Amino acid sequence: MLRQLLFGGTISLINIALHALVMTIVIRVAQSAGAANKSQSALFLIAVMIPTVSVLMLAHALEVIVWSLAYSIVDAAPPAANLVYFAFVNYTTLGYGDVVPVDRWRLLGPITAMNGVLLFGWSTAVIFEVLRKTLVRFER
Repeated sequence: MLRQLLFGGTISLINIALHALVMTIVIRVAQSAGAANKSQSALFLIAVMIPTVSVLMLAHALEVIVWSLAYSIVDAAPPAANLVYFAFVNYTTLGYGDVVPVDRWRLLGPITAMNGVLLFGWSTAVIFEVLRKTLVRFER
């Protein structure tokens, strides 16, 4: 059990670091776009939000790939399982249950889900903050 927790925790930390990097970039780009553009149109809001959400979706997809690579390293899934699919199902907490981890790595599924839930929540907070800062510009 300790091995699973340490391995899952390490992969979670890698994804948290990756997410922190993307969040920092998204916030800085949104801040600089807002400072450079004095436009008060709804098009500017759309022009900020679409790339913000798209970049965050790409970050989550990359984090799923990190999990799928981790599953591959330790052979956590049954033979012939699609590891990216398995990682997506766990990361998004969809939980179809059609692919389950091998017994010795059973905790990786819940650890992946916990990592995904936390990072989705973080992304939601950043989306809200970018939206809030963009809307504040319209009030001036």
